[in-house]
Amino acid sequence: MNAKEASFRTTLVGLVALIGVGCVPQEKYNDLELAYRSQQQQLLRSQGDLETTRANESRLRSQLAQAAGDLASLEALRKGQNVDVDKLLADYESLLKKIGDMNGGPLPAEVNAALAALAAQFPDILQFDERRGMLRFAADFTFDSGSVALKPSAVAVLSKLASVLNSSEAASFEVVVVGHTDNVPIRKSAAQHPTNMHLSAHRAIAVRDGLAHDGVQATRFLVAGYGEFRPMVANGPNGSAQNRRVDVYLMPYFVPMATDLSTADTLPAAPATRPVTAPAATVIDDEPTK
Repeated sequence: MNAKEASFRTTLVGLVALIGVGCVPQEKYNDLELAYRSQQQQLLRSQGDLETTRANESRLRSQLAQAAGDLASLEALRKGQNVDVDKLLADYESLLKKIGDMNGGPLPAEVNAALAALAAQFPDILQFDERRGMLRFAADFTFDSGSVALKPSAVAVLSKLASVLNSSEAASFEVVVVGHTDNVPIRKSAAQHPTNMHLSAHRAIAVRDGLAHDGVQATRFLVAGYGEFRPMVANGPNGSAQNRRVDVYLMPYFVPMATDLSTADTLPAAPATRPVTAPAATVIDDEPTK
């Protein structure tokens, strides 16, 4: 019996004794009853606190056991019992290198020389960034305003580019095709290309289809469009010719392919024909409408 229980019993006995002799004033009786109820509540609270303390003790013991297990695991790792730390570090460094390689370039010397020569042959259409392994097609010389149909001059360039991409030196690279536009809203061709985002992606697809038509395997392509959201320069009232472009990157395969590239001819073939517009009489660098 603890002290609180003893006090409670003493108060109760005293109360009963006073009642028994019949000389308890009402006020005294009320005070004793209040004291009795107060001590009863304190007893209940003490019991609740005891249960809480026991629960906390159980939780702390569980946490202590878990910490002991974690400590044992860490000790095993330190001793090299469960894992090859050197191999993990090597895999980590390899992954970092692969991520770094995703930025593209530099390309093998033979591929680099071939792409540089191609860009020099068609300077109005192509630019070659050797550091990034990237070819840039000027959209104004590749497509008509608001169109995704390749101009005949662009078709000829893509055919030569496909020859480079199909060479043994370039066969191990993915072909990433990314379209861009200026900020001039679509007007004339809004039914086919509701926004600049659509137009940029559709133009990238047109370049991809042109290369696939000339034999570049379908498994090698990744296509994207940024619309007007990646400008190279500030757009003026009529946009900017520099912002209207299609970029082609050659990048190492980051994830090994499940399909052998040698079986790519079993995949659906690229369209046998591609849309070509008649040559334009003049070329306008800044296009006010699309």
